[in-house]
Parts: sequence; C-alpha cells; structure tokens
Amino acid sequence: MTRPFPPFGLELNTVVMRVRWTASLLPMMMMMMVLLDLNNEVWMLPAPSSVSIKSVNMRHTLSWRPLQASCNTSILYSVQFQGEFELTVQSGSWVDAHDCQRIGHTHCDLTSDLGSDSDYNLHVRAQCGSELSAWTELSRPFNRRDTVLTVPEMNVSTVGDALQVSFDNLPHTAIVSVVVWKRGQELQAAVYTMPAEQKVLHVADLQDGAMYCVRAQTILQPHLQSGSTDPHCVSVTGPDAVWKKPTTAAVTVIIMAALLFAVFWSVVHCRHDACQTYFHKEPLPRSLQPDINIEIQMGRQEEERCERIHMMQSVDSESAGFTSHLENDRSELPLAADFVE
Repeated sequence: MTRPFPPFGLELNTVVMRVRWTASLLPMMMMMMVLLDLNNEVWMLPAPSSVSIKSVNMRHTLSWRPLQASCNTSILYSVQFQGEFELTVQSGSWVDAHDCQRIGHTHCDLTSDLGSDSDYNLHVRAQCGSELSAWTELSRPFNRRDTVLTVPEMNVSTVGDALQVSFDNLPHTAIVSVVVWKRGQELQAAVYTMPAEQKVLHVADLQDGAMYCVRAQTILQPHLQSGSTDPHCVSVTGPDAVWKKPTTAAVTVIIMAALLFAVFWSVVHCRHDACQTYFHKEPLPRSLQPDINIEIQMGRQEEERCERIHMMQSVDSESAGFTSHLENDRSELPLAADFVE
C-alpha cells in the first residue's frame, strides 16, 4: 500500500514559512556581525595592568601601570565601582567614580566613593581618542575595614593649668583614645575619648608645677586600632603663668630704664669734687706727662772720640801751620796725631 503525497498547497505553505523564518533571522545575523566587528575595533587598545588599591587611615587610592601603547593623543583612564547595593539591588550595575573619569594620571582617590563597610569591585580601562580598551578588574573585592591605621600625629601644649592635645591627619570616622597621667602615677591614668572631627582635647584643673604625660591611639573598630604614640610629658605652669611672663618682662624693662636714667642724671649733675671722689682718675706715667725734660746721659766712650792720624812732614812752615790749625780745632774734635819725619 503506497503512502499518498501531501497536497501541493500544504507543501508550498511550508516553504513560504521557512523562507519567512530565514528572512527574519537575517537582520539578527547582520547585527551580530556588526557587533563582532565593533568589538574587534574597540578592544584593539590593550587594557591597563597591575591594578591595585592602597588604603591608609581610611584614604583609598586605586593605582595601575601606565599603558605602553602608541597613541596620537594623551591616554586617558576611567574607573568604576560596584558595591553590594549595585550588585544585589541594581542587577550588577557599575557606577562611575566621580573624580576618576577620563583622567591622565595612573591613580585615583576613591575615599568619597567607597562610603560603606561592604565589599567593592573595582575596574579601570584606558582610552586613546575614540579607541577603548577592555576593563581590568581588581583581583579581589576591597573593603575599607582593611585600611591600615598609623600612629596619630599628636602635639601637646599647656595653657595655664590645662593641657591641649591636638591631632592631625585623622580618619574621619575614627575615635581617638587619649591617656593622661601624672608622672610617676601611670596606674592612676585618666582615659579620654573624642571623635576625630574634634581634633583638640582640653584637659583642665591640673596641679600647678606637676609633670603630666600623654599617650594616644586611633580606634576604628574594636579589632581595628593603631599603635600608641610615645609618651609626651610636659610641665603644667599653673593659671598664673598666663600673666607672669609678660609682667616679669615689663618689670625688667622698667627697672633697667630706671637704672640707666639714674646713672645718666648722676653724671650730668655731679659736682667737681664729688666726681673726683667717685670717679678717681689715675695719674699718667712719668714718661707720658707733658713738659718734662728728658736727659740722656751719654756713655764715656761717646763723650770723647779720638782718632790717630799719620802725617809726613816735608816743610817746617807747613808743619808749624798744620800744628796751629790742630790746636785751634782741638776743642771741636780732639785728635791724636803722630808725626813721622
């Protein structure tokens, strides 16, 4: 028994339905091809590498390695984050970091964006002109409870009978624990706590002249605390110290001015005999006194100086004349002469 052929109209309808189905798939196939081409063009730029985050005192900084790629313009970077709310309520959406969009440097401050104690996913991508790279995600989620707390920067000063303890660069959500004790009585120390926004702790009614020591540490949670500062000891000067120093300086200046005035007045109005009594003048040495005849005694050898002269006598008249000449000049220059005939 042979199977009858289907009617010709039914077979034609089947062919038409297949053609229509195929035609409806063509736009989808073409769109997929276009998307694949776009993806090939978009991901031509390499993605950033070595993405890491550093958190110190609740300041969170994301950083990455500069992109080593040729670009006619500056390479720009953008950062996004995804918290617990975005992951669970908003179906895994990502949020642009406010201060980290199209930036030229390779680090980004996310302190204001990561505002809760939940886990955050972070990723970054590069852009060169119209070309975009793929996103590079942080290796594991970040939680701000993993921040590192450093020893607080503390400054201790005294104002009268009180201590002023000031701090710098504290985490905004932290609490500062301050321990104050009198030197030698650490077991009786007093503990003060204050929020980080306060920045200055005032401890009043302390003992005048005593030495007080201060130590502090930062606390975020019971299990998250910083190390303690070294003890800082100062001497409390008392409530009168505020005016003692200016008063002492003023009195010293007044006394010095009075002494100088008294000395000047005494010199100007001093009588001659009184001045000679109080201001005795030492006499000058004899050699420095004026109108003094200085006698210089000459040695015996310098009083008379003799010289021996040898003369040859040839003519008696000449000898007689020469002898008379010597006798006349004997008073001026004594000479001793030997005549050789």
